Amino acid sequence: MSKPLLTCDAAVVGGGPAGLVAALALAHGGVKIALLAPLPAHADRRTTALLGTSVDTLRKLEISDSILQRSAPLKRLRLADGTRRLIRTPEVTFDSSEIGLDAFGYNIENETLLAVLRETLGRYENLRVLERPAARVEAGEEGARILLDDGTEIQTRLVVAADGRNSLCRASAGIHTTKRALPQTAVALNLFHTRPHNDTSTEFHTESGPFTLVPLPGLRSSLVWVCTAKDAERVRAASDSELAREIEAKSHSLLGQIEIDGPRGIFPLGIEIADKFAANRIALVGESGHVIPPIGAQGLNLGIRDANAIAELACATLAEGRDPGGSDVMEAYDFTRRGDVRSRAVAVEMLGRSLLSGFLPVHMARGLGLEIASRVPFLRRGLMRGGLGGSLSGRGHSKIA
Repeated sequence: MSKPLLTCDAAVVGGGPAGLVAALALAHGGVKIALLAPLPAHADRRTTALLGTSVDTLRKLEISDSILQRSAPLKRLRLADGTRRLIRTPEVTFDSSEIGLDAFGYNIENETLLAVLRETLGRYENLRVLERPAARVEAGEEGARILLDDGTEIQTRLVVAADGRNSLCRASAGIHTTKRALPQTAVALNLFHTRPHNDTSTEFHTESGPFTLVPLPGLRSSLVWVCTAKDAERVRAASDSELAREIEAKSHSLLGQIEIDGPRGIFPLGIEIADKFAANRIALVGESGHVIPPIGAQGLNLGIRDANAIAELACATLAEGRDPGGSDVMEAYDFTRRGDVRSRAVAVEMLGRSLLSGFLPVHMARGLGLEIASRVPFLRRGLMRGGLGGSLSGRGHSKIA
């Protein structure tokens, strides 16, 4: 009995948000694709603040209305010093209206985002969804071959690797990574609270890292707390009531009384960057190409920019009758993503390490930088636009609509 055989122009391997966006962007551009997206074994309780070009991509895919209805706008970003050091930085609040936007972005629970993206897959007749993992990936000069665990074979010209930090596709492409552990751990959880967040994300800078409260719809927020491994273990062992009291104290009762909403996730932090972002017909998207700490909401936003970049390249190449997995496309994608990913990783690591440092001039420099940013309008605007990962041109583009 022969194996089932599918042929397509591109295959996306991985069913996380970055992989689903890549599949939708390719399908939206008319590419014949296969998506290998096994259903996740566990619910993802984390949230994502969709910023800048991520919002533009979702609008282009015509799913922004669904996102808007299930997310909270981030209209203001407040930075506050939560340390007890001698040199304390001034509190700074950035307002999206200063750069002509209704919101910097929109915070949504990952499970909700995945549901919206999966619902959208059915729109496209040129998109074949297989809820099975890849067992083997082979790429050569003429094309790529993917074997599934049920014996199905997919023949394609381009493989979009969205299969995570332990990527089978990346290994098949012969791409190595550079990684380093960081002396911090992230705690992520959701909260109920009694005071409104007023669409304001508040980041307290503490001695161990940022402690960031991000709005969710209603009287709810998500928390990303970067701390020491010792503190993370204490958080893991604490009861919900004990943890709620500690969060309320660390946030200076900004949101009133706190109640824990669901389980807490604990993640040792590190940075891992691929040496190349594409090779041998395989383009890396999301965590297959880069893993960075959850500081500044850069992780998934970088993955969505990856997805949009490879889709634009593949669609343009096919429209010209050329090979979407050719070496010229691989080189162009690698060049396009290299600067963005590596510069964001450096900025995130520098912020994290500056908070850990006990060296007084470091705190003086950070405080001076924020003081200048709070008082010099063009620097404020540049800082805000830079954090979005791309420009949202004009007020008409600032809403998800």
